[in-house]
Amino acid sequence: MREITELLNKQVAQLKPSGIRKFFDIAEKMDNVISLGVGEPDFQTPWHIREAGIRSLEQGRTRYTGNRGTVELRKEISNFMQRKYNLCYNAENEILVTVGGSEAIDGCIRAIVSPGDEVLIPEPSFVCYTPLTQMAGGVPVIIPTKNENNFRLTADELREKITPKTKLLILPYPNNPTGAVMRRKDLEEIAEVIRDTDILVLSDEIYSELTYGN
Repeated sequence: MREITELLNKQVAQLKPSGIRKFFDIAEKMDNVISLGVGEPDFQTPWHIREAGIRSLEQGRTRYTGNRGTVELRKEISNFMQRKYNLCYNAENEILVTVGGSEAIDGCIRAIVSPGDEVLIPEPSFVCYTPLTQMAGGVPVIIPTKNENNFRLTADELREKITPKTKLLILPYPNNPTGAVMRRKDLEEIAEVIRDTDILVLSDEIYSELTYGN
């Protein structure tokens, strides 16, 4: 009989473990260390949020919801997007609730990327983009961003990497781990590059609420 490792999906078996998680595991065992390895705040979840979760359990709300999330939550997300960004999304068929950002990214990539499709990934960035692309059979195409550009993706850098196989551009801004934020002018130039193409954009804005300054 063969070893279990020989029976695994070859693409999965070739994935590299997360360096951030290794660092997190080391830091967790050390005293007087502030870990900056995982994207979470340094305070406990506020009580009014925890109480809402506890109250939900006490009311027996422990059954499956619809695959897209509860109607009430999707409507509130739609209202939030309208208030903050003046964007109108239909809660019925344009909003999907996931259990976290990673599931949303994974589902998005799997729904879009076919074997052989190229996915443009600016780096440094979140460690999951490349392995998720590989598991979908896609080809990660890394775009190194530079300190002199404040780690923002430029239109010229993007243009150089586009090929007939390009299917998806991941825009991870505000960026983890550099903290880079794209300005309106930057995004307008990026939009011009892909305007007349069929390239789709996955805009990962999970840290948009943690943007400080002007």
